[in-house]
Amino acid sequence: MKTTDECISSKVTSPTNWEDCLELPDGDLFAKARAFQTLVKREKRAKNQFFRRPVTANGRGRATMIDPENGTEREMIMLGSNSFLGLNTDPRVIEASIKAAEKYGYGSGSVSLYAGTTDLHIELEEVIARFYQTEDTILFPTGYAANVGVISSLLREPDNIVGDMFNHASIYDGCQLSGAQLLIYPHRNMKRLARHLEQSTGPEHGTMIITDGVFSMEGDVAPLDEIFKLAQRYSARVMIDEAHATGVIGPSGRGTAELYGLGGRIDVTVGTLSKAPGGIGGYVTGSREMIDYLRYYARPYFFSTSIPAPVVAGLIEVFRILSTDDSLRTALWHNITRVKEGLSQMGYNLGDTASAIIPVIVRDENRLKALLRDLTKSGIFANYVAFPAVPRRRCRLRLGMMAQHTEADLDYVLETFASLGKTHGLLD
Repeated sequence: MKTTDECISSKVTSPTNWEDCLELPDGDLFAKARAFQTLVKREKRAKNQFFRRPVTANGRGRATMIDPENGTEREMIMLGSNSFLGLNTDPRVIEASIKAAEKYGYGSGSVSLYAGTTDLHIELEEVIARFYQTEDTILFPTGYAANVGVISSLLREPDNIVGDMFNHASIYDGCQLSGAQLLIYPHRNMKRLARHLEQSTGPEHGTMIITDGVFSMEGDVAPLDEIFKLAQRYSARVMIDEAHATGVIGPSGRGTAELYGLGGRIDVTVGTLSKAPGGIGGYVTGSREMIDYLRYYARPYFFSTSIPAPVVAGLIEVFRILSTDDSLRTALWHNITRVKEGLSQMGYNLGDTASAIIPVIVRDENRLKALLRDLTKSGIFANYVAFPAVPRRRCRLRLGMMAQHTEADLDYVLETFASLGKTHGLLD
């Protein structure tokens, strides 16, 4: 990964790939945007149109898309969604949302501290707190805002943050805004985490260990049991981002803390309402006194309009389903296991994934593009991931499994990957 200094010194004005860095030539703020257009046009000519492909209908592990090549609609097997349980199109959730829209309108019209809190918002906060065995919950307009809000309000310049290098971008942005010192340990490396804690903890400042529960590009799980023990040894607090764990990981889908028998014992739990819950928004759950503090000092909460009531109503139904119905999670894990085992047996590199996110690590960006073009032609929607979202030479497809994928869908996906892997020299 290039440093800032390397980017500036490289003086790239005509990028040849996504990872190329652009400096600011001649003081023109829009020069980088003009230079970027050369890459956009080249990728379009090469039919590498992997972003902003319009969806016209969603449902049951499939989606109808507008083909960017010819402008026609086509149905595709959806392997690019974070709605792992398909709850964004669940009839029970939709019905709850429609009823709330008729009563409350489609938007809240105010920030939460003023006129933007309805009885539904309070109910959802209580539901999430019970789900995680905590005292209280605060809702944010997005998961991104939740991470930025909690970190930038709880930590300040004298404090220390110790974080996994593969933490989500919103965590890094929150760290930067807080002014606290950020110490990064290699991915899931507990020896380096311990060393950072030994060197940085002290009575004159606070220390927070921050980690994703499930890492969004790797699909692997943080060793939260070891992190928790180190936090206790060095009197540090622990914050976990459960964005991709909620509804998927743990005996009853309550996330990474439940997986390790630490339910209700993590200081700060952050989550999104846009992955398995299928809506929009974020939350922080923990002690009542911390949540009360955040309501007045977390700027993304204080200065943002609240989540619309119809979405909140749908999410209340979502957490009812998550708490009472294991059928979707059981189906999801059947599909995860089938595809993961099938791709591994073929010889694909899937890293250490243990979640609904399956990375197919290709390492060569040109081969990755060619593979994705052919997958798209074959009616399979997958996500393209390259630098800076992942390190160089770690480019990959990011597959998101869903509970609604049928056996026929999985058969077709595996057959297609087997054929295309050989075509593009990825398999023997």
